[in-house]
Amino acid sequence: MALEKFVSKTLELLQEEREAEIEETRVWQENISLKDLQNKGVCLLKLQIGSQSTGLYGRTVIILEPRKHLGFSSLPSNSFGPGDIVGLYDTTGCTAASQISTGIVTRVGQASISVAFDDLKDGHSFDSDALYNLLKLANDVTYKRMKRALNTLNGYNNGPASNLISVLFGDTKPTSQSQPNKVEFFNSNLDDSQREAVSFALSQRELAVIHGPPGTGKTTTVVEIILQAVKQGQKVLCCAPSNVAVDNLVERLAQCKAKVLRLGHPARLLESIQKHSLDAILAQSDNANIIAEIRKDIDKAFMGMKKEKGERGNMKREIGELRKELKSREAAAIAQILKSADVVLSTNTGACDDGPLKFLPAEHFDWVVIDECAQALESSCWIALLRARKCILAGDYKQLPPTIKSQMAASKGLSLSLMERLIQMYGDSVVRMLTVQYRMNSAIMQWASKEMYHGRLTAHSSVEGHLLKDLAGVACIEETSTPLLLIDTAGCGLSEMEVADEQSKGNTGEVDIVDLHIKALTEAGVKAKDIAVIAPYNLQVDLLRQKLSAKHPELEIKSVDGFQGREKEAVVLSLVRSNRKGEVGFLAEDRRINVAVTRARRHIAVVCDTQTVQNHGFLKSLIDHMTAFGEVRTAFEYIQDIVPQNYTRDHKDAKTASSSTSTSTKHKVKDQPSSKAKPGQKKSAGSSSKENAAGSEKQTKSSTSAEQEQSKGRRAEIREQVERFMKDLNQSELQFPSSFNSHDRLLVHEIAEELGLIHESKGEGSERCITVSRPPVSKPAKEEARAATEEEEETIPDSKSEPSSQPPLDLKSLHLERMKREQKKREENAQQKKQQNNIHPAQGHSSKKAKGKNQTKAGACDIAAASAPDDDFDTLISSVMKADSVCSFVKCKASVLTLGQLCLFCNRQYCLSHHIPEVRGTPQLSSMFDV
Repeated sequence: MALEKFVSKTLELLQEEREAEIEETRVWQENISLKDLQNKGVCLLKLQIGSQSTGLYGRTVIILEPRKHLGFSSLPSNSFGPGDIVGLYDTTGCTAASQISTGIVTRVGQASISVAFDDLKDGHSFDSDALYNLLKLANDVTYKRMKRALNTLNGYNNGPASNLISVLFGDTKPTSQSQPNKVEFFNSNLDDSQREAVSFALSQRELAVIHGPPGTGKTTTVVEIILQAVKQGQKVLCCAPSNVAVDNLVERLAQCKAKVLRLGHPARLLESIQKHSLDAILAQSDNANIIAEIRKDIDKAFMGMKKEKGERGNMKREIGELRKELKSREAAAIAQILKSADVVLSTNTGACDDGPLKFLPAEHFDWVVIDECAQALESSCWIALLRARKCILAGDYKQLPPTIKSQMAASKGLSLSLMERLIQMYGDSVVRMLTVQYRMNSAIMQWASKEMYHGRLTAHSSVEGHLLKDLAGVACIEETSTPLLLIDTAGCGLSEMEVADEQSKGNTGEVDIVDLHIKALTEAGVKAKDIAVIAPYNLQVDLLRQKLSAKHPELEIKSVDGFQGREKEAVVLSLVRSNRKGEVGFLAEDRRINVAVTRARRHIAVVCDTQTVQNHGFLKSLIDHMTAFGEVRTAFEYIQDIVPQNYTRDHKDAKTASSSTSTSTKHKVKDQPSSKAKPGQKKSAGSSSKENAAGSEKQTKSSTSAEQEQSKGRRAEIREQVERFMKDLNQSELQFPSSFNSHDRLLVHEIAEELGLIHESKGEGSERCITVSRPPVSKPAKEEARAATEEEEETIPDSKSEPSSQPPLDLKSLHLERMKREQKKREENAQQKKQQNNIHPAQGHSSKKAKGKNQTKAGACDIAAASAPDDDFDTLISSVMKADSVCSFVKCKASVLTLGQLCLFCNRQYCLSHHIPEVRGTPQLSSMFDV
């Protein structure tokens, strides 16, 4: 039987998951330091008490903060959340001996964490000057409740859920009412897909699945279904896997004046809905005074036992009777409150049979509604499902699945949610999908719609074209006028950090770029609280918080998992991965990227190395979409002091890497007129119409070859302008117009690098432009440069006549050619200097060695060796210090005190423009290249 097989298999997988959790805890305690536990996000060290107060029903609530007097303004990235059970320890460690108490997390912010304690160990009071450690504790209560529910399911005979169980395991088909009643909607603003979903849910007898993609109003639809059920006189049990999701439903239902009751520990509930909790309603009930009096009588009886020893037996009997009375009164009061509620809400595990629901008869509830079902383990859903004859499942199985410790258990099927299993079993016959989304600009939505939802999503007219510049007080600049912005770091040397922790990755270069983009947005008037910065790795989250939290206290910086179910006006996504192997790690989880991108309402900026992330097909689809419908920039436009490093993985990629630093050469050439338009104009880089969206795929395929030809032609035009500037020695710099789009600016950067010119971006927003100038040269070298320029005229190919046949020269070949032309002149100058300064003959070298040394200045050792015994010591020291502070490349005057790099071959300090050996054309390269 399918049911028995499911139960036995799931019990095995749950046991495997439990053992994995226990093993992880054991390994942590035995082998991992507290610092490493903090890096893993399960421990917070050396916290101080910010405040202490008495919370609801006498519970002690403390707010723990990092040590602000030492400059720590925010907590490290962590996995703590409301409802987690935590242990509070002194700073000697996290052992049983050092534990002060256990509590429940009530709130987690970037700068503090709140914990509620029921009772403290040995009457302990908190010291505001002391430091504490906080550790997340494993909780076996959930495991025991799921195991008990599965065993009950396996032996279920007669009860309200009998027909539902048969349907959910495929023994019988789902049925519906032959003539559904006409629905009068409470919410008149529902769209057609939402109305259809509500009507479908009401007409089904056993099962209805509501599939709600991001921003489609899933919660609004669920609330309408619950209100319609209550109107029909049904009793509803509403559950969700997280406290936050349950509280969200409580708030929405309470606004509609429904009689709601929230089960659960008050410390786990939002303050705004605590008045709807069982504890709060019980405290205000008619039985509250009677219960309080009975407790007082019990206390008096205990005191009497101590005073009158002869009456001890009578007192014991009296206490026993009072306790029975108290238990009976409390049970009656709770049952009365539960029965009077139309909707009872709790987490999946909170609907267990050893909680308050044990006071209700088995057939009390007519419906069970499980929101965010795709995020819950199926076994947790069965805790609630056994209580009703009909269920409504709502969620999105295209977003993050339930969190599972054991990868083995996940691969065997534990990660398959009930919602996804039923869709696989019954298909569209039990599903209604919401298709109108009210969150994202259409350009952001189109990618998710196409890749995850079969192209069925449409943007509501209220959000279809909304941009950041439409917000009150926000200026109209490039960044606020485009919904899609791709900042490409490929070829810029901004590689990911190599960290011992196999799961933690960081990228400081992307952190700097995110910082500059956030600065541009906030200076344009976008509020920091309306921006989210998302990174997939905890290490990157920490780096971003260190860089940004002090500047923008209201800016939210979290992992992808921390933002599920949330939304922001603008989202900046740092993908982190940049490596030669093209490894993307768990970025390969499609649902994780879908969640990250669809948090954005008006603007999404993705910072990534396209050469790395495009190795994964799903990520490539995102890059292609942003390239086709958004604005693409290179990291050169943000960080000036970086040197292009075009790496290749194998020989087949060599041609691609040498001709372009990234896939940015595929920028949307067909959309150049719109990208050249001023930011204030309506036709911007990303705000495409529905007509363009419908034909986007066809246009992309048909125009690929045309785009490549157009890009080559544009490169040839720009290169011709730069070459004319190089020939005209009277022109000091060449300034390109601000009307150049991001693709044109990228080409200017690339061509200037190839020809050894200085290139610099100036201005902001629509005034941004690029200037190209020659590197500074000394006066004696001007004649030499003029002669070299004349020779270059013969060697530089005519890019105008053959734009596509001649590939651009790389840095190595260009500089080696120049070295050959200038070699004789340098040798003659060296000989003249030797004669003038009467240099010792022993310093003479063969022509081959002199040829290599003339490319570098005299270093500190050379100066010291050449000094005479009677030389002025202060002058000698000054010369040595000057030699160490300037780039060793001849004629380069760049300072290397702050930014510099040692050469692997000669161990000399060079600036970032000359530290690569092929740039200098050093003799050591003769063993590496055939030149």
